[in-house]
Amino acid sequence: MTSTKSILLFLLLLFFTSCKEKPPVTNEFGLVIHGGAGALEKGMYTPEEEEGYKKVLNEALEKGYSILEQNGTSLDAVEAVINILEDSPLFNAGKGAVFTSNGINELDAAIMDGSTLNAGTIARVTRVKNPITLARAVMEKSEHVMMVGDGAEKFAEENGIKLVDPSYFFTQKRWDSLQRIKAKEKDNKQSLLDSFDEDHKFGTVGCVALDKHGNLAAGTSTGGMTNKKYGRVGDVPIIGAGTFADNKSCAISATGWGEYFIRLSVAKDISANIEYKGMSLEDAADLVIHKKLENLGGDGGVIGIDTQGNITTTFNSKGMFRAYKLNNTKKYIGIYGNN
Repeated sequence: MTSTKSILLFLLLLFFTSCKEKPPVTNEFGLVIHGGAGALEKGMYTPEEEEGYKKVLNEALEKGYSILEQNGTSLDAVEAVINILEDSPLFNAGKGAVFTSNGINELDAAIMDGSTLNAGTIARVTRVKNPITLARAVMEKSEHVMMVGDGAEKFAEENGIKLVDPSYFFTQKRWDSLQRIKAKEKDNKQSLLDSFDEDHKFGTVGCVALDKHGNLAAGTSTGGMTNKKYGRVGDVPIIGAGTFADNKSCAISATGWGEYFIRLSVAKDISANIEYKGMSLEDAADLVIHKKLENLGGDGGVIGIDTQGNITTTFNSKGMFRAYKLNNTKKYIGIYGNN
């Protein structure tokens, strides 16, 4: 009798335990990347130049995807993707960073872990080869969220982050862009922040990823805005403005006219609309970019992904370098508005 009771109790316990079990985690995973938004129109680049951009985007996309496919973390994928884009002179981050008004390259970056809300950001560094790697070190190896300038570079040196001579970041194309803008400014032919000038396109790079563990991450890296004034910092290293990730909602990386993204807390606003209003990622991103941002006078775009593998690549500028790969079934690389 005692044995029978024990068996019944065991079966009841097993039943109630099974009822409380959470549904299995889906195997959705993937990532979205961007290489900046702005005045990107058909005919701006030769077919060879377009192919060059797409080649680097594809290399970064495949690298990040391979990490996720092999059960790697979203953070690892984001960092690896952005490292490749930072090392390319084609984009406004790392090697291809634009020049400030006084002719130097100042770099900003941010990364955020959606599972913990931990974040690391750096701003105004001039000697860090891969700013996103330093941002991650700030997140994981310090008690801080943001470090800037000389202090950030000292932290980089202490933690074995690769430093380079500032001349490493020089590219003739970016230098020529600065000179053209200064000439226009001198002749009073064009305002400093005319984003529809070819020289004012925003080449910021970013990545958002969902790994097989169901965790989100976001990262963004930039050289800022050509001819930016001394001490200017944009939205990229400001958590909630240009970069944000939360497993409760989504991961977002932004590109565009940073001053407007800061004022609207664009990345966090998209997340909040999902978490508190129950909006879809696509609807939330469209609301913020195509209504709130436009109404304030700003332009640019965002990439995003949520824990169900839904994505967005919405922008209100003429184009945005963008790519995504999801579950080995969907892959896309585009530059202009309709491709």
